[in-house]
Amino acid sequence: MRWNRRPHLIDAAALVVALILAAPVVHGHGVAERDARLLESIDGPAVAPLMYLGAKHMVTGYDHLLFLAGVVFFLYRPRHILLYVTLFTLGHSVTLLAGALWGVRANPYLIDAVIGLSVVYKGFENVGGFRRLFGGQPDPRVAVLVFGLFHGLGLATKLQDLALSPNGLVTNIVSFNVGVEIGQVLALSVVLIGLVWWRRQGGYARHAFAANAALMSGGFALMGFQIAGFFWGQP
Repeated sequence: MRWNRRPHLIDAAALVVALILAAPVVHGHGVAERDARLLESIDGPAVAPLMYLGAKHMVTGYDHLLFLAGVVFFLYRPRHILLYVTLFTLGHSVTLLAGALWGVRANPYLIDAVIGLSVVYKGFENVGGFRRLFGGQPDPRVAVLVFGLFHGLGLATKLQDLALSPNGLVTNIVSFNVGVEIGQVLALSVVLIGLVWWRRQGGYARHAFAANAALMSGGFALMGFQIAGFFWGQP
């Protein structure tokens, strides 16, 4: 495939970075203050509210969406899309539940930096960077599963900062995770609809390099925020 590197490359990258710079908080998928208060006020099983908050988290989590957009960018067959999304869901669910229920902890800045790296990784893979530099690339299925683990742990670190009631905690965390996956399906559906429309316009292949360069730019911006937070934002 011939890449058209120039058209709209700078504009696309600048747009993604600007959107990230305009974000109100450093953490790409933090829990909003209002939602945090609601979570802390719940005492006992609350399936519907927790599913709603989980879905809301996913559809507003631009770090997740950037990564998933990179994952499905060159996937055309439904079974391939289902495979990769399932791998991401598995990884995301394991560490979210392990972190929230069993206290598996990690530094949130470092975890979010890895999440930014996942976006860079996927964009670099999509433009054939690994094959050009190293003559091959890691198994993309394994990469999606591993990065899914980090994405789930990233959210778990946010929940660990909240004073959640132990009454009904297991039910609520599982419900939250189900909501996250529902939100993922909804958000990914919108991404896929956009990709299908774009593919039919005739400029998809010409601008694929620019789009993935923009993904990498967004990932680098996320990484920069988190690394800066690790060194200067911690108490």
